[in-house]
Amino acid sequence: MKEFTDGSSGIARVPVIDASVHIFCQSNKDLRKTFLREPFRSRGFPDYEMDWYGAPGGEYAARTEGPDGQYPGSDPELVAKHLFTDRGVDLAILHPMTRGIMPDRHLGTAIASAHNEMMVTRWLDHPEFGERFRGTLRVNPDDIAGALREIDKYRDHPRIVQLGIPLQSREVYGKPQFWPLWEAAVDAGWPVAVHFEVGSGVALPPTPNGLTRTYEQYVGFTALNFLYHLMNMIAEGVFERMPDLKFVWADGAADLLTPFMWRMDCFGRPHLEQTPWAPKMPSDYLPGHVFFVQGALDGPGDVDFAGEWAGFTGKDDMVMYGSSYPHWQLNELTVPDSYTAEQRDKLCWRNAAQLYGIQSPVISVPATAQ
Repeated sequence: MKEFTDGSSGIARVPVIDASVHIFCQSNKDLRKTFLREPFRSRGFPDYEMDWYGAPGGEYAARTEGPDGQYPGSDPELVAKHLFTDRGVDLAILHPMTRGIMPDRHLGTAIASAHNEMMVTRWLDHPEFGERFRGTLRVNPDDIAGALREIDKYRDHPRIVQLGIPLQSREVYGKPQFWPLWEAAVDAGWPVAVHFEVGSGVALPPTPNGLTRTYEQYVGFTALNFLYHLMNMIAEGVFERMPDLKFVWADGAADLLTPFMWRMDCFGRPHLEQTPWAPKMPSDYLPGHVFFVQGALDGPGDVDFAGEWAGFTGKDDMVMYGSSYPHWQLNELTVPDSYTAEQRDKLCWRNAAQLYGIQSPVISVPATAQ
């Protein structure tokens, strides 16, 4: 629970769901020896931090390593202390970080599967904190058959609540080759979360015009890639074909949505005859289908028009708080003063609880938040 000043009733105690907590194996050796099996255990693949665009001050926040120097975000007890005790989080959505797209699709699937086993055995089934964790099942979109096997393996696990894929892909996600994967997610009752991947897997340049020079440029430009995926999905009629499909753009950038959708509606209105399989205006496909995790750099900040801005394009129904723990930005939960109590609750917990179907004894909702 977090306490917020409420102008009408003093102090409001509000539940908090952290929709973006990244977890890792303790080391490369741990991944290989504990979770990978031959012939993949002996194969070469990038380290988590093998990255062309490392954060200048380091990738991770201070004191997030395990007690014996294990990789940041790899110790459930330490993460639980930081989130549940220190930061007032009630429940955390875990998102394992893998290695992006591998040249060998079988290796990529094996790495994703190893991280799923790690997440389930060490986190979701944890005897003390498991009830406060929910999981993202990582799959390889370059290997649809392997991804479908992984979904079948875990679809009945009660604490897995979404499917996870990398933002860095070789094709936009509206293409028909991905449809069986989205249909399987709908059948399992899971949204699909799209997130920047760590490690230097196979990836196209982060801009349509080539490579950026610095980390700051990379972070600024790469967020735009969700728009390419989203607009392709709308134009290909994916949400029309699958009315229950939900996508979570888990690296923020909701602030880019409104101006771009205004533009796409303007261009889309006279050209709907070109996409008879997607007969609605582009913005009509947003409600109930499109969600974002709040990023540290998103939006106007705590200004007097922040609440109004959040309402544009229905963003206040789409955005969920996420800390990005243990990454360097370690987003604090801040709610602009101009938000209504309803907007505050949607950001802090309600949107996430509804999206993930969370009914948990650790989310004790106060009467004022019902």
